[in-house]
Amino acid sequence: MPLLEVNHLKTWYPSGGGWLRPPRYVRAVDDVSFTLERAETLGLVGESGCGKSTLGRTLVRLEKPCGGTFAIDGVDLAKLSGRELRRERSKFQMIFQDPYGSLNPRMTIRQMLDEVIHLHTDLDPAARQRRMVELLEMVGLREVHLLRYPHQFSGGQRQRIGIARALAVNPKLIIADEPVSALDVSVQAQIINLLQDIQRQTDIAYLFIAHDLAVVEHISHRIMVMYLGKIVESGPAKTICSNPAHPYTKALLSAVPTIDSNGKQRIILPGDVPSPLNPPSGCPFHPRCPLAQKRCKDELPQLQPRSQDEAHCSACYFPDRVGTMTASAPSAINARNEPVMA
Repeated sequence: MPLLEVNHLKTWYPSGGGWLRPPRYVRAVDDVSFTLERAETLGLVGESGCGKSTLGRTLVRLEKPCGGTFAIDGVDLAKLSGRELRRERSKFQMIFQDPYGSLNPRMTIRQMLDEVIHLHTDLDPAARQRRMVELLEMVGLREVHLLRYPHQFSGGQRQRIGIARALAVNPKLIIADEPVSALDVSVQAQIINLLQDIQRQTDIAYLFIAHDLAVVEHISHRIMVMYLGKIVESGPAKTICSNPAHPYTKALLSAVPTIDSNGKQRIILPGDVPSPLNPPSGCPFHPRCPLAQKRCKDELPQLQPRSQDEAHCSACYFPDRVGTMTASAPSAINARNEPVMA
């Protein structure tokens, strides 16, 4: 049985409506299904505003879903509340994007860690102290740091503290919401390597959310690509990055900088991302897709396995044509020949 199983999950936000107007909804997460195995890292990528963070926050119940189910170890978290939900929270934790805003500036590191450990365990004060020291050493810090405040640390150190706090209750799953996007490149590599080391030691599973495909490819076993609240492609990380089967994934990959481009052309997506308040009919990507046909406008493609690879799924009617996409169309090139990404 998978560690995490998500089925037809929806997180919609009401917007407007009234006596004479029907209610409208921002479809931040719209009918998303996937599984995550133990000790696996599943990468989630997409443009800003596609619903990645909302999905992560929904899975840790910081946002309330309006449909579907998601279960950890067979327990449906969407139906829990109050004491039952608090009891299950030790199975899942979250690492936030902002390593400073997610830490209480008025609390020392010791107070933060002790609060979490005391809430979720029955350890006595001496055992909690030993656990806090163990956590800091696991993320590359020392016992002396327990008495310091968040403002006394660098951004990378603060993110290490956030990781230690997430590990304090021995979770089975960590949702990492763009944990390295606010850090310098050299520090990003250190944090990524740290997360991989922790996974090897503890068999923890990650849902790693990011917009940088190069980072996601490095850390992930599998990758999901999200667009306008829907998963449009999923599969093994190496397969997704070497042989994409959705035009949106192809465009994202073309924007990844490389040392040796070997003549790689950047694919420029025309127009803007449609509003999740009023998504287009059919395929949500068809207004910007250079491969779109009439069928794409009229029918919504489902996430289906490719015939030659059951593990590689794409929500596209023409996956075999994705490899022929180029940046040669006049409508898909801007004056500076740079990728247009929101």
